Formats: sequence, structure tokens, C-alpha cells
Amino acid sequence: MADLVGKDGLLMDELDYKILEMLKANARQKASDISKEVHLSISTVIDRIHRMEDMGIITSYTAITDDSKVGNGVTALMEVSLDHPRYNESFMEGVAGNPKIISCYYLTGELDFLLKISCRSSEELEKVHRWVNDLGGIRQTKTHFVLRTVKNIYSSLPSD
Repeated sequence: MADLVGKDGLLMDELDYKILEMLKANARQKASDISKEVHLSISTVIDRIHRMEDMGIITSYTAITDDSKVGNGVTALMEVSLDHPRYNESFMEGVAGNPKIISCYYLTGELDFLLKISCRSSEELEKVHRWVNDLGGIRQTKTHFVLRTVKNIYSSLPSD
């Protein structure tokens, strides 16, 4: 695994990656537990975590929920094509403000964007669909219902 240079010029090494893996598995894990696993002092682990936060490698800590258990029984992926790139910024600003759209990816190829939508019902999805189509510059949308989530990791780390 290659070392990563942060904005302060410091490198991430294998121990930093191991700390990240452990935090991804359980962000509430105690530094003392991590220190035992990576064979570093607690203060060194804490310093490394703070450094990765300062470098922008760790951007936030969150809880990942089971959508269906919190009342969002419908997940959909929506492909969006715009008429012209001049609509990109206003589209992205609109999407950023819609809490039902939980991910938005700007793509290369035939599509411009891929949206992940999580909502309570197909009726609520229909409202989101209408809302997206009412944004300026929409050429085409295509929506896919998610039948089952096979894998959902919040983010990934480089692998060998």
C-alpha cells in the first residue's frame, strides 16, 4: 500500500491505515482498544487520529442506519441527464438541499448524475421524481427501484 502525503507533508503509513480500518468498523472504538491492536501508546493513537482529521482524511464520524428500520422502505437510484453543462451548478445546489437524496454522483459518459434516493413510500418517491424533473435543464431521468442492498460500505480504503 502506497504512503499518502497530506497537506502538511506528513505521510500516512500502514499503522494509520490500520487505525482507519478499525475506526471504519466502529467509530466509537476507544483509543485504548486501538492502541492494543496496533501496538502503539494511547497518546500516539490519539495524535495519529487528530493528524488524520487535520489532514482532511477523516472528515466526519457518523452512524449508518438500516433505512427500512427507520421508516424509509424505498430506495431508488435515479439516472439524470441534463440538456447542457450550464445547468450543472444549479442542479447540484438543488440536490444538495433535498434530504431525500442521500447521494449524488457527477459522472462521465452518457449520464450526468446518479442519485441515490431514500424515502418512505413509492408515493414519496414520485414526489421526489417530480421535484427533480421540475429542476431546470433536465433532459431525461430513469429511475431504478433497489430490491435489496447487497453491500453498502460508507467509504473505502485503498487495498493491495
